[in-house]
Amino acid sequence: MHFYSHRNHSLRDVLSMSLLMLGIGTLTIIPYAAAQEIEEVDPAEITAGERLFVETRFAQFFKTFLDDGGDTNDSLPIGDPALDKTVNANLTSEQLANGPFAGQSMNCRSCHFVDELGVEEPLEGYSMRTYSDFARRSPIPAREDGKTTAVRNAPALVNASLARKNFLLHLDGEFTTVVDLVEDTLTGRNYGWLPGEKAEAIAHVARIIREDKGTGDLAQEFGGLSYAVLLKGTDPVIPKDFILPDEFRADVLNTTDEEIFEAVAKLIAAYTEDLQFSQDEDGNFNLSPYDVFLETNGLPRQPNKWEPDLKYSTRLLRKILRLEETGQLQFITKNPHTPDGGFDFHEQSFVFGDQELQGLKIFFAQKHHRVQPSDRAQGKTGNCIACHTAPNFTDFKFHNTGIAQAEYDGIHGTGAFAQLTIPDLWQRYRHHNEYLPATEQHPQAKEPFRTIPTPENSQHTDLGIWNIFMNPDFPKSQEQIWITLCRESLSEHFRVRNIIQFCRPSRLLPNAIARFKTPGLRDLGHSAPYSHTGQVDSLEDVVRGYITNSEMQRQGTLRNGDHRLKNIALTEQDIAPLVLFLQSLNEDYS
Repeated sequence: MHFYSHRNHSLRDVLSMSLLMLGIGTLTIIPYAAAQEIEEVDPAEITAGERLFVETRFAQFFKTFLDDGGDTNDSLPIGDPALDKTVNANLTSEQLANGPFAGQSMNCRSCHFVDELGVEEPLEGYSMRTYSDFARRSPIPAREDGKTTAVRNAPALVNASLARKNFLLHLDGEFTTVVDLVEDTLTGRNYGWLPGEKAEAIAHVARIIREDKGTGDLAQEFGGLSYAVLLKGTDPVIPKDFILPDEFRADVLNTTDEEIFEAVAKLIAAYTEDLQFSQDEDGNFNLSPYDVFLETNGLPRQPNKWEPDLKYSTRLLRKILRLEETGQLQFITKNPHTPDGGFDFHEQSFVFGDQELQGLKIFFAQKHHRVQPSDRAQGKTGNCIACHTAPNFTDFKFHNTGIAQAEYDGIHGTGAFAQLTIPDLWQRYRHHNEYLPATEQHPQAKEPFRTIPTPENSQHTDLGIWNIFMNPDFPKSQEQIWITLCRESLSEHFRVRNIIQFCRPSRLLPNAIARFKTPGLRDLGHSAPYSHTGQVDSLEDVVRGYITNSEMQRQGTLRNGDHRLKNIALTEQDIAPLVLFLQSLNEDYS
């Protein structure tokens, strides 16, 4: 089965119930259903990037087919088994849906779905996605290393590339640009390539681009152009909407494999960077119940120029409380962007009422003193905003909230993670292959600390940014990671002179243990299961995890836990309103 979704994946403002179009002497009303079909045309580089994002022939599995005598423009006789079914953490093997790319080989969309499993009539157990999948850890092609899934849960890509200071990508800060991330993905394990096969992967991608004739089903969805014609960008047969700007072009028949590969990565990166939740003309998010609530009440929806997100978040809470005290706060009971006032792609009601408000207050609430037993008994202090600052609901930094320890201890017993032997900087440097991730420079590295923990091997776990910091195989990330960790260390030691003492790499490396990048919280209803391990199925359990781990941090039993956890004071009664607030950040991604 071939299934491709050719659509505008940047969020546009949803059109109102009808559009008025002025004709010659007449006024024509276009019904809402028809109006939805009217969309801005994506720039050519975004359209081309989407085609390459969905291209299934870049994988190592397809190269094996070519090596056995296949043709670049032929279909596979047998597809990669990893794509036969769409793995779902909450379904049995018998209940799994057929994979939308069954019979083919790996592409980016295989782990980052949108509407492939149905929207108007979704398959049982499946729904719209914001570019994530349904598995705890995504299936990957089988190779001789025995790995069958990715190390971590597939993150949602919408809003993942938002501009910010210290731009680092992936849960462990491995990449500093989207292009670098794309290049690593196309030549990495998720596409079936082993460490040490990068040159082979690049040559294979270049071959697909050169030899493509534009006859496949995917090409037909995107104008029926061969990649050579599309990327050169000068042939008069190219429709106007497909003509690439000069900076994205490549004469693939007269250039190197590396230049073709870079052109492919730049286009996919352009497409990925365009995946953002809807914003109005002023750059305000505008389609979730929370955002409509802010707009309706005339509340600021983004920081002032130069205002830190945390300061904005605390200012926003004060304004909300002031409106509540004066009885001027208006609640939301319907979606102003749909004819029936509800969501198109979520089953929940489109509301922001009193319970959502209570959840907001808990989410934004902070204690500026040490949390006492009386505070813990009273609850209602989430301190969530310390890391999940509005309006993006992430600080884009790295924190250890205890997730890696919870998974490891769940396998090896309470306290096992605290006793795990982790090498210091000098030991790690001397024995690179024993401790650090496998890379092109070190293809034989054993990567025990970027591995899924199992009962069979107590040395396997995932330490997040620890694997990248001061690792010479990732030179581009080092300065930004050092700055991030140094500032974090100095937050509790305010004097400038402490930089020498607290920001030495040997001192910072233990502080990097099990730190992962803070995820954004928008549209969580379309990205379960949660956490980098994919082990948490519900938002209720996410909150319960914070209750447990905050107590462990206070007791000193959470290894390298984030100090902000100590300031969480939640009770079981706080879970329901907190979840309702998180659900108010859902919106219709289309």
